[in-house]
Amino acid sequence: MASHDDPPLPLQQALEIVKLPAQGEARRFLGTRAAYLPGSDYTADKGMLSLHKAAFGGHVYAQAALTAARACRELEDERGAKPEERLDLHTIHGYFTRPGDRSRPFLYTVNPLTSSRTFSTFSVIAHQPSQPSTNPLNDHFPLADAALPLAPPSFTALVSLKLPEPDSAGVSTQEPPPQTRFADILSSRQPHEWPPAPPVDITGMVEVAGADQAGRFPVAIMHKVDMTAFNETRPVHERRELLLYKLRAPLPADGTDDGGVWDANAHIVAHAYVADRNGLLMAGNHVGFGHAFKRAASLSYSFVMHVGAAEAVMRDEDGWWVQEVWFPRAAAGRGIVESKIWSPRGVHVATEYQDGLVQGLGVGKL
Repeated sequence: MASHDDPPLPLQQALEIVKLPAQGEARRFLGTRAAYLPGSDYTADKGMLSLHKAAFGGHVYAQAALTAARACRELEDERGAKPEERLDLHTIHGYFTRPGDRSRPFLYTVNPLTSSRTFSTFSVIAHQPSQPSTNPLNDHFPLADAALPLAPPSFTALVSLKLPEPDSAGVSTQEPPPQTRFADILSSRQPHEWPPAPPVDITGMVEVAGADQAGRFPVAIMHKVDMTAFNETRPVHERRELLLYKLRAPLPADGTDDGGVWDANAHIVAHAYVADRNGLLMAGNHVGFGHAFKRAASLSYSFVMHVGAAEAVMRDEDGWWVQEVWFPRAAAGRGIVESKIWSPRGVHVATEYQDGLVQGLGVGKL
């Protein structure tokens, strides 16, 4: 496993996948790196123990979407599709069925469901072996791990890909972006001057560890805007959290390496990965579990693109992206997290909707 001295991994390493032999129409892939474990990156001098035993759910979610995009590209190449005929990620609807174990890889089976010139859908089922990796380091998972017996599915997803369309009617509506609505707050500091997003955003843990703990979260650098003054007089459903983020390292610009897997779709995957971080924990803070958290766990997670994949591409020179998060409902032991993904120039690129367990100590139901 990685040590605290190792730098956090960029997307192309953290979510690396390799192709396995196909099984009929099904395409198969293996993820080669261990998933991030929230809280494992707290330094020992803080006396913190991770409350998480399960791997970060965004890992399998993003990797599943990446395998669907890769399978779609392979099918397009097989039929000789031209560049302008290629489909891009449109929606990702995922369901978490077993906690992920970071000592073993995820193996993905991707099946084409429907296919047309403009719109296609795929199912993705992710399994993990029922025993640890054949690599005693439990990372850099070798191809031999694909032969290990499999446990029941850890994750399932339905993924759609769509042909980009020109906005010939010139119709585009959205609310004012957070860069406008929260201009006074955002302009009070430079983006990098806000505290880092906590490794585990539970109020009690942040108070003990300090707000300066950047951790080793892969893929993106993230900062959390202080929205305390805005939120303190508002009911939970009107509160907001703002996260600012950039890629840790650029992705290849031309997307030609490794079968085109690092094209604009990889940037969409990066946004989905980032959007899954800490949302249910922040929901717990807002409903009063910040000092008595029992558990949080994703059940379902949907990510919808509203524009073409090109609008999702993250370039360092463009500036910081904004994840705007709110918590419209909490009941029956569960909480809802919604997020809008905003580009540096204020375009509403995508929306996240997540449902999961949010429970406090001594509380049966919310």
